[in-house]
Amino acid sequence: MKLYTVYILECTDSSFYVGITSNLDIRLQEHNSGKDKSAYTFKRRPVILKWFQNFTSPSEAIKLEKKLKGWSRVKKIALIEEDWERLIQYSKNQTEFGKSDEASTGSA
Repeated sequence: MKLYTVYILECTDSSFYVGITSNLDIRLQEHNSGKDKSAYTFKRRPVILKWFQNFTSPSEAIKLEKKLKGWSRVKKIALIEEDWERLIQYSKNQTEFGKSDEASTGSA
Protein backbone atom coordinates (compact mmCIF):
# COMPACT_ATOMS: atom_id res chain seq x y z
CA MET A 1 0.00 0.00 0.00
CA LYS A 2 1.39 3.38 -1.00
CA LEU A 3 1.58 6.13 1.63
CA TYR A 4 1.30 9.86 1.08
CA THR A 5 2.84 12.13 3.68
CA VAL A 6 1.86 15.71 4.46
CA TYR A 7 4.67 17.48 6.27
CA ILE A 8 5.75 20.77 7.80
CA LEU A 9 9.37 21.90 7.63
CA GLU A 10 10.94 24.72 9.59
CA CYS A 11 13.40 26.74 7.52
CA THR A 12 16.49 28.61 8.77
CA ASP A 13 14.55 31.90 8.59
CA SER A 14 11.96 30.33 10.97
CA SER A 15 9.30 30.19 8.25
CA PHE A 16 7.32 27.02 7.65
CA TYR A 17 7.01 25.05 4.44
CA VAL A 18 4.08 22.66 3.96
CA GLY A 19 4.37 19.88 1.40
CA ILE A 20 3.25 16.43 0.35
CA THR A 21 5.30 13.44 -0.81
CA SER A 22 5.17 9.70 -1.30
CA ASN A 23 8.69 9.27 0.14
CA LEU A 24 9.49 11.54 3.07
CA ASP A 25 13.14 10.51 3.49
CA ILE A 26 14.00 11.23 -0.13
CA ARG A 27 11.99 14.47 -0.14
CA LEU A 28 13.84 15.77 2.95
CA GLN A 29 17.16 14.95 1.27
CA GLU A 30 16.02 16.86 -1.82
CA HIS A 31 15.03 19.91 0.25
CA ASN A 32 18.32 19.96 2.14
CA SER A 33 20.55 19.25 -0.88
CA GLY A 34 19.08 22.17 -2.81
CA LYS A 35 18.01 20.03 -5.75
CA ASP A 36 15.71 22.77 -7.11
CA LYS A 37 17.24 26.26 -7.08
CA SER A 38 13.81 27.85 -7.62
CA ALA A 39 12.24 26.06 -4.62
CA TYR A 40 11.06 28.04 -1.58
CA THR A 41 13.41 26.10 0.69
CA PHE A 42 16.55 26.53 -1.46
CA LYS A 43 17.78 29.72 0.23
CA ARG A 44 16.34 28.67 3.60
CA ARG A 45 18.38 25.49 4.15
CA PRO A 46 18.88 23.44 6.13
CA VAL A 47 15.29 22.59 6.88
CA ILE A 48 14.04 20.58 9.84
CA LEU A 49 11.06 18.24 9.80
CA LYS A 50 8.67 19.49 12.49
CA TRP A 51 5.49 17.50 11.81
CA PHE A 52 4.05 14.90 9.44
CA GLN A 53 1.01 12.72 8.92
CA ASN A 54 0.65 9.69 6.64
CA PHE A 55 -2.35 8.89 4.44
CA THR A 56 -3.31 6.01 2.19
CA SER A 57 -5.59 8.27 0.16
CA PRO A 58 -3.83 10.84 -2.05
CA SER A 59 -6.96 13.01 -2.17
CA GLU A 60 -7.12 13.17 1.64
CA ALA A 61 -3.44 14.08 1.82
CA ILE A 62 -3.85 16.85 -0.78
CA LYS A 63 -6.91 18.13 1.08
CA LEU A 64 -4.93 18.45 4.33
CA GLU A 65 -1.91 20.01 2.60
CA LYS A 66 -4.10 22.76 1.12
CA LYS A 67 -5.78 23.30 4.48
CA LEU A 68 -2.47 23.63 6.36
CA LYS A 69 -1.10 26.07 3.77
CA GLY A 70 -3.97 28.39 4.68
CA TRP A 71 -3.33 28.23 8.43
CA SER A 72 -1.72 31.02 10.42
CA ARG A 73 1.75 30.55 11.84
CA VAL A 74 0.47 30.26 15.43
CA LYS A 75 -2.00 27.58 14.39
CA LYS A 76 0.79 25.56 12.71
CA ILE A 77 2.90 25.90 15.86
CA ALA A 78 0.00 24.62 17.99
CA LEU A 79 -0.29 21.58 15.67
CA ILE A 80 3.47 20.93 15.78
CA GLU A 81 3.45 21.18 19.59
CA GLU A 82 0.29 19.03 19.78
CA ASP A 83 -1.34 21.76 21.84
CA TRP A 84 -4.93 20.85 21.02
CA GLU A 85 -6.48 23.51 23.28
CA ARG A 86 -4.60 26.32 21.53
CA LEU A 87 -5.32 24.79 18.13
CA ILE A 88 -9.04 24.82 18.89
CA GLN A 89 -8.82 28.34 20.30
CA TYR A 90 -6.99 29.66 17.21
CA SER A 91 -9.50 27.91 14.96
CA LYS A 92 -12.42 29.66 16.63
CA ASN A 93 -11.04 33.19 16.59
CA GLN A 94 -8.74 33.93 13.65
CA THR A 95 -9.31 37.68 13.98
CA GLU A 96 -7.85 37.70 17.48
CA PHE A 97 -5.11 35.10 16.97
CA GLY A 98 -4.30 35.33 13.25
CA LYS A 99 -2.51 38.25 11.68
CA SER A 100 -1.33 40.13 14.80
CA ASP A 101 0.49 37.06 16.19
CA GLU A 102 1.98 36.24 12.77
CA ALA A 103 3.60 39.65 12.58
CA SER A 104 5.35 39.19 15.91
CA THR A 105 6.58 35.64 15.20
CA GLY A 106 7.53 35.82 11.51
CA SER A 107 5.83 34.66 8.35
CA ALA A 108 3.65 31.58 8.10
